[in-house]
Amino acid sequence: MTDVVLAAVLGVLGGIVLSVLLLLARRLARGAADLGSDAEQAALTALHQASLAAPHLRAGLSAPDVVKAARHLRVLLGSAAVAIVSAEGTVSFDGPSDGLESAARRIAAQVSASGRRQVFPARGRDGELEAVGAPILVDGRVVGVVVAFAASVRAALVRAAEEVADWCAAQVELGGLDASRTQLAEAELRSLRAQISPHFIYNALTAIASFVLTDPTRARELVLEFADFTRYSFRRQGEFTTIAEELGSIHSYLELERARFGDRLRVTLQIAPETLATVIPFLSVQPLVENAVRHGLEPGVGGGEIRIASRDDGTHTEITVEDDGVGMDPEGLRATLTAGDDGVHVGLRNVDTRLRQLYGADGGLVVETNTGAGTLVRMRVPKSQPQHDPDND
Repeated sequence: MTDVVLAAVLGVLGGIVLSVLLLLARRLARGAADLGSDAEQAALTALHQASLAAPHLRAGLSAPDVVKAARHLRVLLGSAAVAIVSAEGTVSFDGPSDGLESAARRIAAQVSASGRRQVFPARGRDGELEAVGAPILVDGRVVGVVVAFAASVRAALVRAAEEVADWCAAQVELGGLDASRTQLAEAELRSLRAQISPHFIYNALTAIASFVLTDPTRARELVLEFADFTRYSFRRQGEFTTIAEELGSIHSYLELERARFGDRLRVTLQIAPETLATVIPFLSVQPLVENAVRHGLEPGVGGGEIRIASRDDGTHTEITVEDDGVGMDPEGLRATLTAGDDGVHVGLRNVDTRLRQLYGADGGLVVETNTGAGTLVRMRVPKSQPQHDPDND
């Protein structure tokens, strides 16, 4: 599997597939000739196959339709055959079936027992093959196994199979959420706190594609940053994190944006070391940084600077995100935060809503801005939150 296809596979993590496809629908309608580089076309193909597979996984891994998902995942992985084996032993298989279905069942049993991905020899109709089995984990429990067969299982296929297994787990979880009103409410909350702009996803994929031929090493680095960013953003455990962990995700986000902006994006960090362990709501600072890039710096001509700071403020920790970009109209921003539903500054609104729900009416964001004067966003969180310890989530 080429690095280009691997980059495409990593780009389908979590629930971003449908959002990205909607964003790219106009370009798809114009035909393949207008899709740009080979990397972009590979990314679109991967996204398309994943979107076709998703509905067939929502009813559980033992459902008859799962075989249709296996067909699309085989194309996505570029393997000789693919099997999705449920915890109950149901095999949904696509590919030459001469002996491989029974091999998939044996492989799945061993992977399920270990809970880890493994590589195995296998025998197919055309001779010796190899197989990689990756567990599909939901809440730490193996609910199935993805098995991919190939003439030679290389590191890229192993990594891709693991990512596909994680993606399958997300689809199984979404299917379970559909069955319960309470779980649906939880899914909406997750969507609220982990919303990622399709605008950013498209720009990140385009930036990665631009380096594939000119600087493959840089392209690989950006693929890993993208994988780290999306893995953190779509993690399924815990509603709280620490400033240190959130800054790790912000680093990946800014590296991807630097690939696009170059020297026009400057970042300054002023983080007090004693604040790094402060517990904060999951994905509460990253949306502020994205808002600064997208609405502060991107509309301007010369880029600008983003300053991220944290300091000890007595019983609280204060976190600020400031940019010297185009700024915002204060009245328009106030209307957006209180009742807006127009898709503008949705990150700010979501963070503000969550902070107020957690810390009271006075616990929301404080925004200082004016047209042409940049924007400063301030949030304060209590330093002592034992009930929100991320290690106990």
